Amino acid sequence: MLKPESKQAVTNFLASVDTEFNAFLKGLTPEAYEQAAQIILESQAQGGRIHVTGIGKCSHVSTYVASLLSSTGNPAYYLHGTEAVHGSCGQLVAGDVVIAISNSGETGELKATVLAVKNNGCKVIGVSGNPDSWLAKNTDAFLFAGVKAEGGPLNRAPRNSVLAEMLTLQTLSVALQAEKDWDPIRYVRCHPGGKLGQLREGEK
Repeated sequence: MLKPESKQAVTNFLASVDTEFNAFLKGLTPEAYEQAAQIILESQAQGGRIHVTGIGKCSHVSTYVASLLSSTGNPAYYLHGTEAVHGSCGQLVAGDVVIAISNSGETGELKATVLAVKNNGCKVIGVSGNPDSWLAKNTDAFLFAGVKAEGGPLNRAPRNSVLAEMLTLQTLSVALQAEKDWDPIRYVRCHPGGKLGQLREGEK
């Protein structure tokens, strides 16, 4: 059985999610994604590719986002947030686009990676909860993904901010998928296993 304090912590966190996530959601508009989407579409038209990077918890968000984009018509690759300055920038080609995720927008390791990415001729889309951050000011397009509180004990571990980052980049993936007219046949071709690999009624 959970301690009463633990149960209260869960209740408090869920209330925080309801407040923070819904407040963030209400501020989103299709127009907020146009610049980032345009940068990616222009890059792809010239043969460019998408890479996604982040440090710490944002690194795990990056791997998911790269997978999501890839499965919906926009091939993307995970760029290791710290290894990028130790040779992994070799996966980049001038004209590619790198999506860089950082809640604070001030993470030292990510700053170094962004500078290296730009030095390799790539465009950068920043995703952060701080619109006045270094990341916001040093990228070609910026997507806001901010909350006022993380929720949970100590209000430190990334929780609500991760939800905001995920929603922001999921929304970008929707815009890009729609631009590509990604139909069920193509989707299933990328998902030959599992239920996702089966055409539904009305799609055959």
